[in-house]
Amino acid sequence: MRVSPTELPGVLLVEPRVHRDGRGFFFESYHRRRYRQAGIEAEFVQDNHSRSEGSVLRGLHAQLRHPQGKLVRVSQGEIFDVAVDIDPSSPGFGRWVGVRLSAENCRQLYIPPGFAHGFCTLSEVAEVQYKCTDYYHPDDEITVAWDDPQLAIDWPVARPQLSDKDARGRSLTEVAHLLRDGTT
Repeated sequence: MRVSPTELPGVLLVEPRVHRDGRGFFFESYHRRRYRQAGIEAEFVQDNHSRSEGSVLRGLHAQLRHPQGKLVRVSQGEIFDVAVDIDPSSPGFGRWVGVRLSAENCRQLYIPPGFAHGFCTLSEVAEVQYKCTDYYHPDDEITVAWDDPQLAIDWPVARPQLSDKDARGRSLTEVAHLLRDGTT
């Protein structure tokens, strides 16, 4: 397994050792001891699995009082996965990193608590699985606008399909005020 830092401190790209042969492939998608040795010491408490059609964009999501770290991977298709530093006290505030994750490349992205997360589907269909370090609290969720000009994320999808919630995302400036005040 190879773990590489990204431009954002704590956000790590994980490339598991994949064993391929004529039958297919095998890899360990999570091995607690090895991930801890690689710097991912998070305790995961919940696994999520989503399926999205082509051009769907989900996010940018975070939780205010119960921030979640996430270990994201794709089991079918391909996505552009994004982490955004939303901590107003961080030197990286407002910076983002995006990587392509696919069933073919088997890469994973570790996003620590304190970051917003989102992705868009690049294939006809994508199934995304991710481990979380805290439980989902719907009343605590905040959504950062996927198209906030302050972030200027270079999404590789021209006209994404959005949920109503994601279409009403808040600006990074507004989210920073919420984080400082501790309210949603």
